[in-house]
Parts: sequence; C-alpha cells; structure tokens
Amino acid sequence: MSTTPPNPQKLTLLALAWPIFVEQGLRILIGTVDTFMVSHISDGAVAALGVAHQVVYISIILFNFIGIGSSVVITHHLGGNDRPGADRISRAAIGVNSWIGLCVSVGVAASAEPLLRLMQLPDALLAYAVPFLTLMGGTLFLEAQNIAMAATLRAHAHTRPVMLTTGLQNVVNVAFNAVFLFGLFGLPKLGVPGVAVSGVISRLVCFVILRQLVLQKTGIRLLPADYFRLKLSPLRRILRIGLPAAGENLSYFMALVVTTTFASRMGESSIAALAYSRQITMWVLLFAISIGLGTEILVGHSVGAGDMERAHRELLASVKKGLAWALGVSVLVALAAPFVLGQFTSDPEVLAGAVRLQQLGILLETGRVFNVVTVNGLRATGDARFPLLMGACSVWGLWVPLAWWLGLHQGWGLSGLCVAMICDEWLRGLINYTRWKRRSWVKHALLSRAHLAPSVAPAPVELAGELPSRP
Repeated sequence: MSTTPPNPQKLTLLALAWPIFVEQGLRILIGTVDTFMVSHISDGAVAALGVAHQVVYISIILFNFIGIGSSVVITHHLGGNDRPGADRISRAAIGVNSWIGLCVSVGVAASAEPLLRLMQLPDALLAYAVPFLTLMGGTLFLEAQNIAMAATLRAHAHTRPVMLTTGLQNVVNVAFNAVFLFGLFGLPKLGVPGVAVSGVISRLVCFVILRQLVLQKTGIRLLPADYFRLKLSPLRRILRIGLPAAGENLSYFMALVVTTTFASRMGESSIAALAYSRQITMWVLLFAISIGLGTEILVGHSVGAGDMERAHRELLASVKKGLAWALGVSVLVALAAPFVLGQFTSDPEVLAGAVRLQQLGILLETGRVFNVVTVNGLRATGDARFPLLMGACSVWGLWVPLAWWLGLHQGWGLSGLCVAMICDEWLRGLINYTRWKRRSWVKHALLSRAHLAPSVAPAPVELAGELPSRP
C-alpha cells in the first residue's frame, strides 16, 4: 500500500501530464468510438447523440466543481505535509459528490425529452436521443463518485492508476457497444440505447476499481458514514475553489449549448458536421487539459509547501510547452482532417464543414491552451474568482453575440461560430496570463496556506520582489 505523500520537488510536468493525457484521451475515445459505431446507423443518429451528450457534459461540469476544488485543497495539505487534513478533504468530496450525482441523475432522467426540445433538437431525432439520455442521465451518480475519487488520486500524484482504469473502461465500453449496438451472440439490436447500456456498465466497472485504488494508494477506507457525516468546514474550502471553477465551466458549456442551437438552425448537415468535428477537436484539446491538470498539481503542491517562486516558474514553463505542443498537433490534425473525417461520413457537405472547422482549429487550440493552462495555475493558488468573472464577461459579452452575428446574421455558418470562439479564447488567455505575470495570485495562495495544520506547515517562501504579507 503506497500512502506516502509525494515530494513536490520531485514532481515533474511530464511525469504528471502524460498519464493524464492518456487517461483523458481514453475518456474521449469512449465518445469517439460511440460516434463511429453509431455512424453506421445514420448521420441523424450521430447528430442526436451529439446533442444528448451536451446534457451529460453539463452534468459532469457540476460534478467537477467538487473534484476540482478538492484536488486543489488536497495538494495544499500534501505540500504542507498535513496528511490528516488531506484525508478529511477527500472523504468530504466523495460524500458530497455522491449526493449531487444522485440529484442530477433523477432530474435528467425525469426531464430528458424537455431538455432535448429546449436544445431545439428536431423531432425526427428525438427517437434516438431520448432513450439514450434517460439511461445515461439516470446513472450519472456513478460518474460523480468516479470524478471525486479520481481527483483524490491525482492530487496524490497517482495519475498512472487512473489512466489504466480508464483504459479498462474503454475496453469494456467498446465490447458491450459491439454486443448491444449490433446484436452479437444472438442478442437483439438495441441501436443507440445500446450505447447507453454499455456506457453504464463501463462506468460501474470504473467505480469498483477506483474505490479499491483509493484504499490501496492513499489508505482511505470509504465507509457508509462518509456519505452522511458531511462537515461544513472542509466543504467550505472545497467550494471556495470549486464553485467558481464550476461557474466558469458551466458558463462556457452553456454558451456551447447556445451556439449549438445556432448550428441546429443551420440544418441537419451542420449539426452532424459540428458533432464529427468536436470528436476530433477533443483530441487536440487533450494537450491543454493534461498540461493544465499537471500544472495545477505542481502549483498546488508548491503553494502548500510555501514555495511561491517555484509555483510562478512552473506556470510560465507550462504555458510555453503547451503553446508549442498545441500548435504542432493542431497543424497535423488539420492536414489529416479530410482523411480522418472521411472515415465517419461520406456526405460531401458534412465533410466540408467539419474539415473547415479543423483548419480554423489551429488558431482556436493555441488560444485555448493558453487560457486553460493559465486558469488552472490561478485556480491552484486559490485565485478562482477572477477566471470566473473574466470568463463570464468574455463568453457572454463576446463569444455568443459574435457567434450569432457571424454565424447566422452574416451567413458565415459554422465558420462564424468558430471565429467567435477563437476571439474568446485568446482574449481570456491574454488577460489571465497578465494577471499571473503581475503576481496578483500571491495573496490568495497565502490565504490558502493559512488553513494548513500549523505544526506541519513550513514557512512560506516569498516571490522575489514581493513584500511579505499576511492573509
């Protein structure tokens, strides 16, 4: 049983980021494989699946606010050698996320059709989407617990076991997809609902394994009391980071939903092109996600240890690496897009629209990695409110209205939606990076350290040129 807290001086971005990259890639592969298999039914079925997945993604954002908040707070405790404090945060996060997941599961399952109609899904596609969303939405409580347990393991720098678990989840999902979607072994063909069934089974397998990993790697034995004995003190600290993070992500994905309705008004071909393109784009986004989460762990441990100078250097180095990687990968994806997307659809209109989005993705993904990595760094110091306010202003003041004006009013179509998103990502990235360079986050980092056990928390190491200050 490996329960020794990691040494922040020995953690490296590459060692943390590559398992996160593979893990997140395997999670995206689940959706990509689902889309590829469903494409054998019809492009309409793919469009329905893509819209239904938006509801699932929004639900996962709600679960992630506990996961993000707890991960940051746990790294602060581990960096300050306060292991009991880290364990209290982990138990609280898993317990409260279970209840949030249960409430969301009931709500989504009971209102699947109204939600899909609200997203302006054509009536002809409801037959595909409603059964899928009812089943997937009704079991989201499993995903909520998985997110909290994975966050605990990552905060302890155990990124590889989470990666391997996600790999097994993929294998289970693909195997049962083949069985239920195509009626193997004499079983009836369930079509799109079969994709939901296999998704539920794979989530359950992931839950069982992650629960055991939490015990083996951290020594935390989850008891029934942990789901009912929820204390306010650790929850307040989780929410201080998690709520702004959830608000920022929810605002972003709500804007994504709104712009998806713009695409819906452009016709079925546009919805399908957008759905196919997003599956490919998510692979490029992996670089931003993995580097961002790796940076969050490094910065969080450094803040907990009181080494603010190290935290500052880690973020700046991560931004440079992220921009270089995102540029290289997005160029390669844009060049390969005609061939790759051609494996999903033969409709020339759908293919042309999806390829055009990948070409614009060169500008989009470099701006996105700039923004995502910087936001994760700010959040890891405890400075979570500024990215929320900045994100809300940019998303609803720039992205959405510009997407409507370019995409619908000016007739640019899907290209207009993408150009608007590019402007949003670069604006937010530049402003968040400027805040980091000005070191406005230091006072938040000192405040976060004030909650560590005084007997184990080391004295803070101030940034060069910074005056000592009290939180």
